[in-house]
Amino acid sequence: MSDTSKRGFASMDEDKQREIASKGGHAAHEKGTAHEFTSEEAREAGRKGGEAVSQDREHMAEIGSKGGKSSHRGSSKSNNDNNDEDDNEEGKGTQGGTREQHSQAGKQSHKNK
Repeated sequence: MSDTSKRGFASMDEDKQREIASKGGHAAHEKGTAHEFTSEEAREAGRKGGEAVSQDREHMAEIGSKGGKSSHRGSSKSNNDNNDEDDNEEGKGTQGGTREQHSQAGKQSHKNK
């Protein structure tokens, strides 16, 4: 069997693949043969992709962790300088707003249940 591992589109670096694929896409649009998604087709494709990605629990946990860290960036220094450690622990996990605002929002959200 001959060695084909260094041949073909798949063996090219990502930038080269992207460049070639882009040329193909542009040519198809110019020719009028390119598929253009309807909003319903795009919605369905997004739903399927989301289902596939969400099956990987480890990946989803990593995404959630990054999002949580990102939403708290910059708030810890100014809010925690004048507080003792117990207050610091209690304030973790909020996404902006005061504790009073969070409390009020929580009370309101439970009214609808």
